Amino acid sequence: MVLAAIGNYPFRSAMETAESVTITFSLDSIMANNIVFIIMDSCRYDTFTMADTPNIDRLGAVEKRYSYASWTAPSHYAFTMGMMPHTSPVGVFASTVYKEEFVLWTDRTGLPDISFKDFLPEISLPLVLRKLGYRTVARVSLPVLNKFTLISRDFDDYKLMENHNDFSGMIDEMEFNPDQPHYYFLNLGETHYPYMLNDDQLPHISGVHGVFKSLDNRDRQQGSREKFFDPEQMQMLHRQQVKCVEYLDGQIGRLMDKAPGNTWFIVTSDHGELFGEDGYFGHGPVMHEKCFEVPFVEGLK
Repeated sequence: MVLAAIGNYPFRSAMETAESVTITFSLDSIMANNIVFIIMDSCRYDTFTMADTPNIDRLGAVEKRYSYASWTAPSHYAFTMGMMPHTSPVGVFASTVYKEEFVLWTDRTGLPDISFKDFLPEISLPLVLRKLGYRTVARVSLPVLNKFTLISRDFDDYKLMENHNDFSGMIDEMEFNPDQPHYYFLNLGETHYPYMLNDDQLPHISGVHGVFKSLDNRDRQQGSREKFFDPEQMQMLHRQQVKCVEYLDGQIGRLMDKAPGNTWFIVTSDHGELFGEDGYFGHGPVMHEKCFEVPFVEGLK
């Protein structure tokens, strides 16, 4: 019999004298769902809706949601807290939205009575899931999420992939144990610049995040003015991101075939991307709606 307990640590502040709350139950009598949390890095909402995604569509209708940040690291920190991209509701207090979000982990896990207090004081989803008996595994593609960052802290197994376009390799490594539920946290780099393009197809840019500009060696040597991507290049890059989503959908279909029936999938993005709108390209130090609009869909496979 496997016993799981959560909520043993009271929040240390104004709640210093609060009693610890323990929820204990047997995972032998309750079949916990496996959870596969997929983040298509940089995939904006309209890119997703332009793509043909028959496998992801099996989960339900995609929603337009909004990321908590405009670049990878802080958005993924919100994910490890247990927070999904938000719906931007009006007429409610933020605290109410947060509490309702944490309660949804009851549906996702298939386990009873999970609430916000069970996440305190660490506010760490992988830690909560480990206390519930899960094996927690993360595979990430972007170096900014490497294993030395705080995001990795509460996972049983955390690895930065050698190739940032290797969702297929992640799937090959994944295992599902009927005796223990698994939580897989997967950051996919295929939809991040350079969108699986080879060097011959790429415009030259300076940097890997934020507002990218086209710079080649000759321009720098001659001291000429920096050239931004032209509209045709922007459209080509956006079309390529759509192709990346379609490629990932095919891989998700392969993963769905591999996963048991009691596997809850979450598919979303950490932030959007700009392809020339109002003079921007990329993401990061950008305040634009397209940098925050992301797809969101979840459900049992």
